[in-house]
This record gives sequence, structure tokens and C-alpha cells, in this order.
Amino acid sequence: MTKIEKPGCDANAFTVDRRGDFAFAHPDRRLQDCLVCEGTGLCRSKVTDHGKTYDVATPCALSKLQGRLQLFNAVQLPAVHSHSTFETFKSPASEQVARAKATAHKFAHLWPQERGFVLSGPVGTGKTHLLAATLRHATIEMGGHAAYIEISLLYATIRRGFQEGKSGGEIIKPLSQVDLLAIDELGKGRGSPFELETLDELIARRYNAGKVTLFGTNYLLTPARREEARLRHARRSERRRERLQAAL
Repeated sequence: MTKIEKPGCDANAFTVDRRGDFAFAHPDRRLQDCLVCEGTGLCRSKVTDHGKTYDVATPCALSKLQGRLQLFNAVQLPAVHSHSTFETFKSPASEQVARAKATAHKFAHLWPQERGFVLSGPVGTGKTHLLAATLRHATIEMGGHAAYIEISLLYATIRRGFQEGKSGGEIIKPLSQVDLLAIDELGKGRGSPFELETLDELIARRYNAGKVTLFGTNYLLTPARREEARLRHARRSERRRERLQAAL
């Protein structure tokens, strides 16, 4: 039996605020001010194995925290969701919203055993908040590698990449490899062959690699409501065509 004894380090406090377009987390203490590791990021530990004691160097708590906050920063959550957690989520206004929160909360605490979820509902029901809370827990609490992407911004990034000589596959490769990915605003866009092929390639790559993907969409998932939404979209498209023809 191996027993590890190491000194404590009160280094759990951190702050998440905004830095440009994204949420940014940083420890409330600097590593060089850590009294345990004296700024080295490592602290001595006593390891006893089969009656023999050894001195080993292990990362101090502050160093570990820094690593997990870097994982959170790499997610690139929208700055507006810098404080989105399960605790700050507003009390559910309906049974559906309560179920969505429970689903996301359960996933966050059981991942990577859980296989993912889709959040569907109108604007303003907290879908992105719950995605942000899930990714925050997965990185800071679980130490996982995660990413967030709003689908229309991905399409725009790929189009700009074409002008720089990059392929779409080259741009989505990092998103296909990350352990946990949240794709938000699914269905947003023109539904062009380019957009559908890009989304299909990203999901297929992640599925084949055994990665977990989360989705947020304003589209309704029940057949009757999907048809109702499709008809509304068709009517809006027809009105736009009529206005365009009238302008010409």
C-alpha cells in the first residue's frame, strides 16, 4: 500500500471575468506568492511504499488550478457567459426548463460516462447558459479538454479561411479532436450545401473518434412543432421573395 502525505495549499480561489469576446479565468493568487511551493509550482511530498519513505515533487494546488483554468480559457466561451454556472441559473420557469437544467447538471457530474444531450427551445430559455455551465464544470472541476462554437461563426471562420488558402477540414480539425464540444445555435444559417456538409463532416469526425458532443438549438424537436416551424419559415421566405420582387 502506498501512502502519500503532502502539505496543503489554500489556492482554490479564482475569478472569471471578460477578456475581449471571451470569458477568462485566473487565480486570485500569483504562483510566485505561493508559500508552499515558493513560486516553483512544485511541493515536496512524503511517499511511503512497503515501509520505505521517499521524497517526491508534486504540483502544488495553485499550479493544478492554473492548469484547469487554462483548460477553461481554451473553451472560448462568450464573454457574456463568464458567470454562467448551475448556481447562477435562474429558477426554472417551466417543467421543460427544469428538466433541461437537470439533464445538463447530471451530465456535467457524470461525464465522461454520459453520452451528451440536445437542448431545444425558444430564445431566452437558458440553453447557452446551461452549455456554458456544463463546459465550466468539465474543465475546472473535471480537468477535461472542451470547446464551444456558435455554428454560424464557424461557417464564417471557414469562409475567411478559404481566402487564406485553408481548407474547411483544416479549420474544424481541432474541434473534431477535443474531448467535449458544445455546438450552439444548431440550425442557424442558410442551410446551404456548404453549411450542411461542414456540419456533417464535424459530427461524423467526432462520432468516429468516440468524442462527446452537446447541442443547443432554437428548433423544436417534436414532429408537430417541427412542421409548424417549417411552415413559419416557408411563409417568411415567401414574404421576403415578394418584397424583393416588388423592389425590383
